[in-house]
Amino acid sequence: MDRQEIIKMAFDSIVEADQEMAMDAMDKAAGIGLDSVELLNEGFSAGINELGEQFGRGELFLPELIFATEVMKVVTTRVEAEMVASGKQIEQKGKIIMATVEGDVHDIGKGICCSLLKTSGFEVFDLGREVKADTIIEKAIEYGVDIIGTSALLTTTMVVQQELEEKLKERGLRDRFKTMVGGAPITQRWADKIGADAYTEDASECCARAKKFIDDKM
Repeated sequence: MDRQEIIKMAFDSIVEADQEMAMDAMDKAAGIGLDSVELLNEGFSAGINELGEQFGRGELFLPELIFATEVMKVVTTRVEAEMVASGKQIEQKGKIIMATVEGDVHDIGKGICCSLLKTSGFEVFDLGREVKADTIIEKAIEYGVDIIGTSALLTTTMVVQQELEEKLKERGLRDRFKTMVGGAPITQRWADKIGADAYTEDASECCARAKKFIDDKM
């Protein structure tokens, strides 16, 4: 199989939530010298983004999306393990904290973002779900991060993102961090309203914006 066929196999393995196919794609990629991170970005991540769009349009049920993300987790774990085993170094991009805000237990999208950020060279601190604004700020300071990323999947929890922005200003820390917001009900208009630095629609955009923030900082 050539490069494009293997990338297509990786894409299809996520869309079909087929773990065996995903592992086969990675084996075949290794066989032709195709970089696993490249396969992750162009194949597997493209597949999960496609499913995310389908879910947003109401064309996909949540259980189907969950099955696919479980395959994605296995893939990213293998990619990370292969990099450690080979001693391969990814250029360090920066540090980022990711959290699902207080009152919200949804973390599928955030988990995908974290995986892609890690394989793109970021040091990622995943605080999990239902995280208070004060805790996010405290950990951001403790870890010395460059970027704070938050996810809110409910309209009732969006306000925690606004609370975070306000508390950063109150503590004189707003210029210290770049902030990114995402989640199903989140829009660019919301990001502008609360003063966030960026709104990202999916994992690929999250990674691209994070890279740009670091590049601009250098």
